[in-house]
Amino acid sequence: MTSSLKVHIALFLFLVAIFGMAARLIQLEVQEKDFLQDQGDARTIRMQKINAHRGMILDRRGDPLAVSSPVVSLWANPAELPSDDDRLRTLASGLGVSLDEFRDKMHRASGRNFVYLRRRIAPLDADLILSLGMPGVYGEKEYHRFYPAGEVTSHVVGFTDIEDRGQEGVELSFDHWLAGQPGKKKVLKNLYGEVVKDLMPVAEALPGKNLQLSIDQRLQFLAYRELKSAVQQYEALSGSMVLLDVATGEILAMVNQPSYNPNNRIQLDLGSVRNRAVTDVFEPGSTVKPLTVAIALGSGLPADFVVDTSPGFMKVGDAVIRDPRNRGSLDLGGILAHSSQVGISRLALMVNEYDVWNLFQKLGFGQVTGIGFPGESAGFLPNRRRWKDVERVTFAYGYGLTVTPLQLAQAYQTIAAGGIKRTVSLVKDPQIQEERVMPLDIAVALQGMLHRVVTEGTGKKAAIEAYEVAGKTGTARKLGDQGYDDQRHIAFFAGFAPLSSPRFVGVVVINEPKTASVGGGSIAAPIFSRVMQSVLRLNSVPPDFVREAA
Repeated sequence: MTSSLKVHIALFLFLVAIFGMAARLIQLEVQEKDFLQDQGDARTIRMQKINAHRGMILDRRGDPLAVSSPVVSLWANPAELPSDDDRLRTLASGLGVSLDEFRDKMHRASGRNFVYLRRRIAPLDADLILSLGMPGVYGEKEYHRFYPAGEVTSHVVGFTDIEDRGQEGVELSFDHWLAGQPGKKKVLKNLYGEVVKDLMPVAEALPGKNLQLSIDQRLQFLAYRELKSAVQQYEALSGSMVLLDVATGEILAMVNQPSYNPNNRIQLDLGSVRNRAVTDVFEPGSTVKPLTVAIALGSGLPADFVVDTSPGFMKVGDAVIRDPRNRGSLDLGGILAHSSQVGISRLALMVNEYDVWNLFQKLGFGQVTGIGFPGESAGFLPNRRRWKDVERVTFAYGYGLTVTPLQLAQAYQTIAAGGIKRTVSLVKDPQIQEERVMPLDIAVALQGMLHRVVTEGTGKKAAIEAYEVAGKTGTARKLGDQGYDDQRHIAFFAGFAPLSSPRFVGVVVINEPKTASVGGGSIAAPIFSRVMQSVLRLNSVPPDFVREAA
């Protein structure tokens, strides 16, 4: 083959290649342009989530109870990480783990393209790690929930999980209100998956709405401090206190012991998480005696009606009802003041037991209060077709039914409000729903009788200097495997102040105090006194009387 022919053949092949490339370019440009463009965008343009800011939880004065702070979560694509030990050791050190631990974690996640390295760390700490420029390591902006009042409000506010979803308390019950709606945006990422440019928003993130509670953080702290001190002093299993506004039904304070710190739940005891004021039930004992007296008054008996409690005990069926000592003849107020079991039992046998049951039911026993708190108990209100005499008398002094501290507080709020029952609320400025369930004259008569409990009866330690207080003590034996246990008790005090124009209702419950004296008058009443005194003065309630200087 001549050299000239070789040149022509080479030139021909070159031209064929040129035409082939041109044809391929035309095909790519005309026929496959859209497909290739989509494939290129799929590798560089991504849809990225925009996390939404969760709404704040505030107390009635606007002080924050739960806030969300910006944080960064670090994650990695194991396939993109460098293999260089020195670089990985630097990364592992910044994450606070050893190189072996880091490699082991990445090995276990080798089949995935996403694994968290650290969740919700401070932006400055995250920037230090991201500034290493490590391939395969990325940061995602999130929010972390913080609770300024810590354990003081934990049972009311609750907490969120790692994904910022409500798990307990108000955080759970109002999650739909507090949680924002995440947004989306298109972003341009480089070869290493790093965002180099925001292209366009697809859906804006909608922040959650703030929620203002009826809780007053100042009163919450006062109640919590006194309750915690008392539970420790009496070596009790637990305790609860509820404080209500008489005029609105708003819950101003709700505290429990034991408590927990929602900001540090590493070693969380699940037994301390529940809000005992709305989840735990108990037999209310003598705190419901005023309700039986209300039925007696409604049946036509005068307040000065006298009941003979001699000789200090009585037999009802196979049971013997006893007072600590023979109280003799007592009027209705005296029965409450001295918490006479015999007196209230004789009274219970004189009134219609169905009327007593109906009043208990109208006051909210046996049904949830409607505050929407997760896990709230309805308690138990027996509804018998026929009542034995022993059931009638034990029911009248608080056995055979169960209530929560909040239910008991609502019942006393009704007495303090002159017989008007108002729905209780955890939200500030609620739409007040009210219903008269007790005649005004009977409610006022009960108020005076409950004042006698504090001035001359079992509740003397509930007294407050310069204010007139009304309330009722209660002490109930706890039910065990072998019946009622004489060594295990619950001590209560339920009351309101000031008597002249009731503003606040308080209920104190101390579960199983380990002291010689276990009565509500010696244990729960002093707690009520200390808290209510601070509440009245903090709210500038005028005193009922001022002691004159000598």
